[in-house]
Amino acid sequence: MLRTVYHALWWIIAPLAVLRLMIRSRKERGYREHIGERFGYSRGRLPEDNAPLIWVHAVSVGETRAAQPLIEALMKARPDARILLTHMTPSGRATGEQIFGDRVLRSYLPYDMPHAVRRFLRAWRPSLGLVMETEVWPTLIDECHRADVPLVLTNARMSARSYKRAAKFGSATKDVFGGFARVLAQSPSDAERLTALGARNAAVLGNLKFDMTTPPELAARGHAWRAAIGTRPVWVAASTREGEEELVLQAFAALGIDDALLILVPRHPQRFNEVAGLVEKAGLRLERRSAWAPDAKVASAAATASGGLPALPGGVNVLLGDSMGELGAYYAASDLAFIGGSLLPLGGQNLIEACAVGVPVLIGPHVFNFTQATADAVAAGAAVQVQDPADLAQALRELFGDKARRLAMSGAASAFAARHRGATARTVDVLMALLPEVE
Repeated sequence: MLRTVYHALWWIIAPLAVLRLMIRSRKERGYREHIGERFGYSRGRLPEDNAPLIWVHAVSVGETRAAQPLIEALMKARPDARILLTHMTPSGRATGEQIFGDRVLRSYLPYDMPHAVRRFLRAWRPSLGLVMETEVWPTLIDECHRADVPLVLTNARMSARSYKRAAKFGSATKDVFGGFARVLAQSPSDAERLTALGARNAAVLGNLKFDMTTPPELAARGHAWRAAIGTRPVWVAASTREGEEELVLQAFAALGIDDALLILVPRHPQRFNEVAGLVEKAGLRLERRSAWAPDAKVASAAATASGGLPALPGGVNVLLGDSMGELGAYYAASDLAFIGGSLLPLGGQNLIEACAVGVPVLIGPHVFNFTQATADAVAAGAAVQVQDPADLAQALRELFGDKARRLAMSGAASAFAARHRGATARTVDVLMALLPEVE
């Protein structure tokens, strides 16, 4: 009965979903492109292409970056296989294009409607499907089972909040979660909750995001920016969300360090202009990264010394990170990192990338999507959790005034990230057993 209602709702939702795409395309044009793919009308692959195809679904930017080491490892383990990367957002798709170029096939994942999913599976004929983290679509799971496509929930997480919501559907969840061929969880608590919801063959393999590394050229770019900024205190507010920038600017105003520089990096590129307006409204002098350092190939401090990058004007209070794929460089240019999505009840964002760069982390109270990683980072001395803008300002002030503590946190952050690596290799071992051998 629930499945019938769910399918009927999608027929009602689908036209509204297209309307929403058109509305969102006013700010981000990519939402009006490839709309047919969202209904399963993919170009697919040629009938004579019989190579094994591994399909990886990464909904947006964060999941795409997290999937990078896994996809690279899969390519190495099975060079005969093709990789299909699917997304739900244009920013996720753009990130995939930036990282992989033409080494992977790409499409949007269709809406969770039976005919759309069947068209998608017929067009691509995947040998194995991977969905990242929390992507649980009942029709997709059913249709993969019918098409004999093993579907694996990879890097799976299930927060206590999400578990309570899902458990309200009772036995229906067992049919949904029981449809996965394997569930590869980040932590024991994730595996326990997923098993309680009906997942079979759940295994704890760790968090793939610990295997993300900042490319050396990106780190060098950040160091070049820092050389051009000078010795002033620098902190980055990374992956901030709507309504959060105002709180970050409140903390900045309360900081009380005249020469401090805030690097402000909104999570969604369509909001760059909006955030620039908020900074200017606050009476702060803004510089855009795209205007100050338009040459993204500046790769070393030597380039700055030779005049390749102008010094950042001393009167600039806020550097707006209006670029894609450079978060690692922003971390490398900073003394401290605040991780967005956490001052408001949005669930937080990934703090692991900042730790891997060796930057001490500050994070707000709302981290229900990253509960385990946050708790572990705080326990390791790599992160400090704050409650509100005033608390954030106080923590920043204390850390900027205590270089020894900053250095200790930096070392703890690097060690924390290194200690938890290895999920990628463990995941590949499991997936290879599900992929057909070369005939």
